[in-house]
Formats: sequence, C-alpha cells, structure tokens
Amino acid sequence: MKSSKALVLSSSLILLAAATLTSGSTQSLDPKALRFTPPDQIHWVDNGGGALQAVLAGDPNKPGLYVVMVKWTAHHMSQPHFHPHDRFITVLSGTWWVGTGHKFDPDSTVPMPTGSFVIHYGQQVHYDGAKDGDAVLEIVGEGPATPTPAEQ
Repeated sequence: MKSSKALVLSSSLILLAAATLTSGSTQSLDPKALRFTPPDQIHWVDNGGGALQAVLAGDPNKPGLYVVMVKWTAHHMSQPHFHPHDRFITVLSGTWWVGTGHKFDPDSTVPMPTGSFVIHYGQQVHYDGAKDGDAVLEIVGEGPATPTPAEQ
C-alpha cells in the first residue's frame, strides 16, 4: 500500500504542476508525453451545498485513482460523513476548516491554511468546509469516493 500512496502523491504533484501551465506558451507540447489544462479551461461543476468540483483525472465515482479539485465557497460546510478509502488533500488556496466525530460542531473545527496537507482515513467520520472565505483543495484518492452520512 505504501507504493500506491507514493504513486498517488507523485501523480498529484505532476498534475498540479501541469495545471499551472498557461496557454500563452509559444512552444507546442507532444500530447503523447503529457496533457495539461490551463486554469481558465478547468471545468467546475456545482455539487450543491456550497461546493464546486473539477475532475482532473480518473473518475471519483468509479474504482481507481482519481484527482479532483474542490472549491468550498465561504460559509458552507459538509455534515459529518465518511468515505470508503483514504483521501489525500492539499489546500491550494484559502483556509479549509476540518472537524472529526459524529457531532456537527463548526465552532470546534481546526483551520488548515494554504499549503496544508491532510489525510482523511477511510471509514472515519469527519466534516469540513469554508468559513469566511473560499478554499480550494486538491483531493487524490481511490474511487469510488462515495460519501456516506454519519449517524448523529
């Protein structure tokens, strides 16, 4: 499992670096060597509840590796839930607030500033979101990433 975690983290860094390229380059890149998406061409989908998601690689609804970006809009948080597999999260911008346990208590959440790295362990209850400003995350995991509501 350690080698797959290293692969996930390496893949994440490669995709993040590729996503930062701009379309203003005068050189052409070999599409057999790499694929990139400039920021203005990343397709964001409103998932409701104050979160937007952009799938960068894979499919979080199917088995296998996936990479997504999630933008939590200010003043929105998820309710306590869990996922079947570990998820590896990097805060790309803003401050993301995280909490654990079955009781939803936004006042007890802990801030994760830009640059923070977080692991949500599979089957463990958490909740998260943004308070006063938007937060953008990169999430890498093994699908399906189905969130399951936790009993309160």
